[in-house]
Amino acid sequence: MMMASSTTTTSVAAVNTNANINTDRTRRKKKKKSLLQQHQSKQNQNSQSHAKWKTEAQQQIYSSKLIQALSQVNLNPSSSSAPRQGRAVREVADRALAFAAKGKTRWSRAILTNRIKLKFRKQQHKRQRLASSSSSSSGSTVVTTASNSRSSRKHKVSVLRLKGKGLPAVQRKVRVLGRLVPGCRKQPLPIILEEATDYIAALEMQVKAMSAIAELLSRSSSGAGSSLEPMSS
Repeated sequence: MMMASSTTTTSVAAVNTNANINTDRTRRKKKKKSLLQQHQSKQNQNSQSHAKWKTEAQQQIYSSKLIQALSQVNLNPSSSSAPRQGRAVREVADRALAFAAKGKTRWSRAILTNRIKLKFRKQQHKRQRLASSSSSSSGSTVVTTASNSRSSRKHKVSVLRLKGKGLPAVQRKVRVLGRLVPGCRKQPLPIILEEATDYIAALEMQVKAMSAIAELLSRSSSGAGSSLEPMSS
């Protein structure tokens, strides 16, 4: 009787372990299947978002946003230098591109938040100037703190360069790519590649739209000049 009961208990335990193994396998299969489905759906969404930048409708939307934003920028040649004007146009073009992306990507959100950071920094600089103009002693402390911050920033950059030299070639390239794409400086490789693909497609559309706008403006200016010639003669 003792031997029979021990054999039954061992058989029951073996059945239980087999059942647990089977349930674990089914769970793994289901988890793997769900992960594959999620990956496929994400890939489809990414391909759709990349393809949307190649459509004429998206180019028209971006062109309208860009023209509206450029109309609010002061491009008077006597007021500012050419590099400043170029920088202003580039910032406006990138902001319009981020608005066209509707903030659904990291790079578009980074461009939009960078504008807010720049405004905050400008306000800080104004406050520092006011404080420095109010008293000479406070002005000297502001200058010293600014010089100290610049030196520490340069030291950090040099340390990062030294660290980057010791990395393998692939990691260095990934780091450079992460710096080129807004909002991807400290992101892993899959996110950097995904954001870079969408960002490059958006930039290609931006170049097409700006070329078309420049061509239209040159045509209108040449047409206006030719129409004024017979009146002057």
